[in-house]
Amino acid sequence: MKKGEAILKIMGGVCLVVAVVTIGTWIAFYGTEALYKYIGIHLHSFAAQWINVLLVFFIFGCTMYLISLIVGKKHYKVWDKIIEALRKISRGDFSVSLDIRSNENDPLGKIVSTINQMAVELGEMEKMRQDFISNVSHEIQSPLTSIHGFANVLKRADLTHEERQHYVTIIEMESNRLSKISENLLKLTSLESQHHPFEPTRYRLDKQLRNAMLACEPAWLEKDLEMELECEAITVTADEDLMSQVWNNLITNSVKFTANGGTIRIHVYARSGNAFVAISDTGIGMNDEDMKRIFERFYKADKSRTSEKGGSGLGLSIVKRIVEMHEGSIAVQSKIDAGTSFEVVLPLEASSQSSSR
Repeated sequence: MKKGEAILKIMGGVCLVVAVVTIGTWIAFYGTEALYKYIGIHLHSFAAQWINVLLVFFIFGCTMYLISLIVGKKHYKVWDKIIEALRKISRGDFSVSLDIRSNENDPLGKIVSTINQMAVELGEMEKMRQDFISNVSHEIQSPLTSIHGFANVLKRADLTHEERQHYVTIIEMESNRLSKISENLLKLTSLESQHHPFEPTRYRLDKQLRNAMLACEPAWLEKDLEMELECEAITVTADEDLMSQVWNNLITNSVKFTANGGTIRIHVYARSGNAFVAISDTGIGMNDEDMKRIFERFYKADKSRTSEKGGSGLGLSIVKRIVEMHEGSIAVQSKIDAGTSFEVVLPLEASSQSSSR
């Protein structure tokens, strides 16, 4: 269809040129002949032919000039719309949508399509920025409010020693929570930049998972959880410190959201040049909407339970970013009251792009 439209435009232009030349030739030859007879001039045939030829070129040139003026004004209006749209975007108005009909294969059509796409993407980024600021403000305001409130309560002279110690403990917990939010924000910002240290080395992934499980031993022993570990001897090329954060975060989350006496399973195996790590639990689970958004910054599947457990909604965002830095992937499967399973896939060998960071 687009190719047919282009052919029709070319044919229309050719017909226009032929029509102008034909009309100009007719006017030049027959019009001048009538004019010569009317004023009684008899020119040599060679001179008359030259005058006719020059007159044809003159008529053709004037016609083309008039057509270019008409088309030029139309193009000026189009460019004025494009410039105005760019001005709006520069002022932060991303609701721009150019309604200019043009073939997408033409340079003008590509410019219009690119501007519309840019406006949509910038609008989405602006919404993400505003949501991020709102979430940060909310997360920081909550512990600050608690700290401020309990600090005022401590001013009361009638408090018992036990009450005073209780309020001090709450203030200490909220301060630690605030510090953790700040630390995770800085960590996530650093990971999303191009300057975070990335030092892949060869090491045993199965040993790292065992160490991560043992590091969380006090927590899962306290809840009497059964830990099942099935590991193949696998060597990967990755940043050991960064991946350690991934396993600690995933295992800690499983322990947090699994009831006393539950089970956590860790399965590590290699297939087709990739290492697979599956961490499953018999915890509270989550619904489909939560699974879609679980890796978003500050998103909490269960806000009330997560708040009680000191979560900020940044841990899984950090996990996802670290896995992506290794050109891997992470997926989640879950059902309410039936448990959750995270699967991390990592290439056994780091690519040249990752190694050059």
